[in-house]
Amino acid sequence: MFSIIDRYIIKKYLSTFVFTMAIFTVVMVIFDISERLDDFLKYNAPMDKIIFEYYAGFIPFYLNFLCPLINFIAVIFFTSKMADQTEIVPILSAGYSFNRLLRPYAFSATLIFAVSFIFNLYIIPRTNKIKIGFENVYVKPLKDNTKVSTHMQIDKNSYVYIDNFDNNAKVGYKFVLEKFKGDTLLEKLIAERITWDSVTTKWKIHDYSNRIINGLHERMDKGTVKDTTLDMKPSDFELYDNIFTAMDTKELNERIYKEEIRGTGMMTDLKLEKYKRYVYPFSAFVLTLMGVALSSKKVRGGIGLSLGVGIGLSFTYIVFIQFANMFSSKGGLPPLIAVLIPNVTFLIIAIYLAIRAPK
Repeated sequence: MFSIIDRYIIKKYLSTFVFTMAIFTVVMVIFDISERLDDFLKYNAPMDKIIFEYYAGFIPFYLNFLCPLINFIAVIFFTSKMADQTEIVPILSAGYSFNRLLRPYAFSATLIFAVSFIFNLYIIPRTNKIKIGFENVYVKPLKDNTKVSTHMQIDKNSYVYIDNFDNNAKVGYKFVLEKFKGDTLLEKLIAERITWDSVTTKWKIHDYSNRIINGLHERMDKGTVKDTTLDMKPSDFELYDNIFTAMDTKELNERIYKEEIRGTGMMTDLKLEKYKRYVYPFSAFVLTLMGVALSSKKVRGGIGLSLGVGIGLSFTYIVFIQFANMFSSKGGLPPLIAVLIPNVTFLIIAIYLAIRAPK
């Protein structure tokens, strides 16, 4: 299936990629320790939790985020080195076409794509949940973990208002539940507080009055406490940053489905997170093609020039992603378009460079 040259390129590609990833890991951890050390000491973070919770989530998240940059640098580095040592010219002279030369690159990129795809869907959300849980206690604990003035539509005809919700105690105050049929109010329940029972996974409504309207007839029910089932959970009131990155794909899809009904303003962030998990792994193919096209020609400046261009383009790619996300979150750009724009733009550039590459 693979020739000796194919196996040589695959070995070079993957070994350089792993080595570059190891260097980035060491650098990231050193810089992060220098930045977070004061927080760890201030909040008395245990050493085992720092290693097995914080950095067990920190390293996969940032390596996955920087994977396009690492991949691009790896391709540029070893390919330009091959070109500088006059290894590519004999390969092409021996009858290999440029497209045939791309086969081992495509195979290696496929492996990186598969690993990145699996990590995006299954591994990163789990490690993010552990990391965010650590940060909420030992890095950036919220002094006031209360969400105020929450309006929520929980189903087609039911609307909820909570004046403030304490995430620590799982208690909401000044609770209002309204049920409609079309534009007609059928029921309005007002309670002093509502609490989450984690054993029964139901809500307890305390000191309530329930006004039931049936045409011209009305009835008022009052009580001290009663259980009720509502399509909302305490997690719907969480205030932490990057909470969507800690949701697995199933939970994320459920949240998107509920958001379509509730309309709390989180839909863009939810869809951005979902589409990024599926689209961004394809950067392995795009940046590999671009890297080969840029570095397969021997240049007078040696590998330094190619490496500098590669680093500049890879950082441009990451900045492009961040700008697209910002325009989606703040400017109304559709999330799917925002996620596709960087890859499509760089794919066009990569194809152009591949056409212009020496054959």
